Amino acid sequence: MAKLYFYYASMNAGKSTVLLQSSFNYRERGMRTLLFTAAIDDRAGAGVIASRIGLEAPAAVFGRETDIHAQVLAAHSEQPVHCVLIDEAQFLTEAQVWQCARICDQLGIPVLAYGLRTDFLGHLFEGSQWLLALADVLNEIKAVCDCGRKAIMNLRIDAQGRAVATGDQTEIGGNDRYVALCRRHFTAALAGATLASHALPRSSEETPA
Repeated sequence: MAKLYFYYASMNAGKSTVLLQSSFNYRERGMRTLLFTAAIDDRAGAGVIASRIGLEAPAAVFGRETDIHAQVLAAHSEQPVHCVLIDEAQFLTEAQVWQCARICDQLGIPVLAYGLRTDFLGHLFEGSQWLLALADVLNEIKAVCDCGRKAIMNLRIDAQGRAVATGDQTEIGGNDRYVALCRRHFTAALAGATLASHALPRSSEETPA
């Protein structure tokens, strides 16, 4: 039976590299794959999945209103599709994750979704939440914190490399905007950033002579 897979990791763990390698493995055996990526992520250009080691491939883009099941069904009706691979899967909606499940259950096509689990505050993304709930198989792609522990968190930083504790959940960026850390160092950095963001400038009366 076809399964829904969720491969999750922190930033810069090589998710796109693994996705592209998986697609290559299918295609090398004469099997057809369909690739999707989030329309919001255009770092490598619209409709392109690119890895940090130089691999890339064209992909269909999905927004919040995209019916992924309908697109896969249409493509499968023209020519058999053997696997669907989705990059930036954290940006899927609840409805789209259910569509991915239907692709597996009704069309018999495995779906491999790759994405972040949590945002820069440690909160689940919508797509990740529902993939954790519905996926048949959960796989963690390992990354390493500077301290040597497993990196599972994504710290957002500013232009000076300081931790950021406020802002929109989605802000596209790579090494220049995010750092993968273990939970211990993420918590410490975020706590420091939270304190800094709430600090008020001292008045002249409070300033020592």
